[in-house]
Amino acid sequence: MLRSRSPLLSRLQPARISGIFFFRYISFSKKSLMAAPPILSLALPSETGRVLSIQSHTVQGYVGNKSAVFPLQLLGYDVDPINSVQFSNHTGYPTFKGQVLNGQQLGDLIAGLEENNLLYYTHLLTGYIGSVSFLNAVLEVVHKLRSVNPKLTYVCDPVMGDDGKLYVPTELVAIYREKVVPVASMLTPNQFEAELLTGFRIVTEKDGREACNILHASGPSKVVITSINMEGNLLLIGSHQKEKGHSPDQFKIVMPKIPAYFTGTGDLMTALLLGWSNKYPDNLDKAAELAVSSLQALLQRTLADYVKVGFAPQSSSLEIRLVQSQDDIRHPEVKYKAERYT
Repeated sequence: MLRSRSPLLSRLQPARISGIFFFRYISFSKKSLMAAPPILSLALPSETGRVLSIQSHTVQGYVGNKSAVFPLQLLGYDVDPINSVQFSNHTGYPTFKGQVLNGQQLGDLIAGLEENNLLYYTHLLTGYIGSVSFLNAVLEVVHKLRSVNPKLTYVCDPVMGDDGKLYVPTELVAIYREKVVPVASMLTPNQFEAELLTGFRIVTEKDGREACNILHASGPSKVVITSINMEGNLLLIGSHQKEKGHSPDQFKIVMPKIPAYFTGTGDLMTALLLGWSNKYPDNLDKAAELAVSSLQALLQRTLADYVKVGFAPQSSSLEIRLVQSQDDIRHPEVKYKAERYT
């Protein structure tokens, strides 16, 4: 039996001489094994930032972290994903299998990062959260990350439902409204979610702007209502309150309504808004133009590819062509312009 030679640790390493294999001792001091190398994303941080992304994950397809991590990396960010669920595929398929992370397990992951001094992030990004306990655990993460970096930007996509249908437990609505919105830096609800958070019905552009004002009063300086159905088009309304108590800069972007349903687009849109708004911190309208233009180019490519293989796009939810659209993510051609409200 081979034993460690204290204070050195020994390792057997295969070697070869003239076609004959043998083993030799390679010895390491305990100190050399225990001394971790520097984390280069901390020692040599990118100009963009370091993002912790807490979202869902699927083995096949692009939703949650699968939609968010790759685009942010293309835009130059270091991204560390925590998967709130890990499923074989998204839940729109006939069946799915997988695991769900609970609040205690999220806390364990954060504790492991903290014990190794790895909790410095410039951004936190959250998406779909399916339980009260997990959302409360995320709030603890926000507090812990801000204790390390008080300037942390928290970008929250409050995924609760769409088209009048709630697909999370009703208890989550109050927690988002009362606890999450006040600590968010940027909020990216859709029309239905903005209505849930404000208790305000959005029928007109003026209503959308007022909903943004209500959300500003609760906390976030940046609000983007990513999709409002209006007169056959989709409307994005963005609002940036640069100083508390001052009127926000507000704008809209009109987008075509594509007759198909895509998965992962909300997750992708929020990631793109994070990526571009950090590059243009005082120009949310420009960041939104870039994000919308990337997304629309990707959707058109996805649609064209399904048609190419003979599939009727209206018949099912479509998996987005993310990898094939990486040039549109890095260098979007701005075809959708923001119109500022005066």
